[in-house]
Amino acid sequence: MSDVVFTADFSSRAQWVAGRSWAYPGGGPVNPSDDKLDYLVSHPAYSRTGTFRARRRRDGLWSAGLLTTEGSEDEFTLRTGDVLETRVRLPEEIGAWPAVWTWRDGGQEIDVFEYHPDNPDLLELSNHVRGGQHYHRDEAVRPGGHVELRVEFGAGSVVWWVNGARVFADGRGVGEDWYAYLIVNISVCGGRYHPPPDPGTREMSFAVERLVVRRPGSDDATV
Repeated sequence: MSDVVFTADFSSRAQWVAGRSWAYPGGGPVNPSDDKLDYLVSHPAYSRTGTFRARRRRDGLWSAGLLTTEGSEDEFTLRTGDVLETRVRLPEEIGAWPAVWTWRDGGQEIDVFEYHPDNPDLLELSNHVRGGQHYHRDEAVRPGGHVELRVEFGAGSVVWWVNGARVFADGRGVGEDWYAYLIVNISVCGGRYHPPPDPGTREMSFAVERLVVRRPGSDDATV
């Protein structure tokens, strides 16, 4: 058996900090070295409804929404053996770069997913802790489409499920003592790896409709 230990309430100031992350240099607000045009903002319209927005600025950057559990009152962290389940609506605009991922102390990154609408049927699933990546192509993955993801953070293997199908087990895992904070955000591509937004695009968004974390009980085996 497993217990739900985290149910995302994006409006909660106890669960989430908005507009800053130590995954960005100095905590933000920009990260051009990662080919991002983001300018992180804390205004609730950009993240607190569960719809993560980016809007073009006059300086060429994009005001963008990001939430993280790092630095929050609750300081929730994922741990080895946890299972994350989420349902998202993918963005439609070229240049959008949504992600649900983990971070701590300069690393500990697992990408539940990343998506770029210029590759309309592809999800990027990555383990940056011990190495391992999979490009999952699926006709159900499309701009504006809804996708359900489940990720098992096993000690010896991280396993991804997409729309109920097991699609990738990396055989690497996160180790026995891993833990990391959650990040949910929309970035904007600068053009080095994926096309930047079209000149006429003023706004882009994706939505997280559900996000929960389950944790095995003391009698459960670690994945």
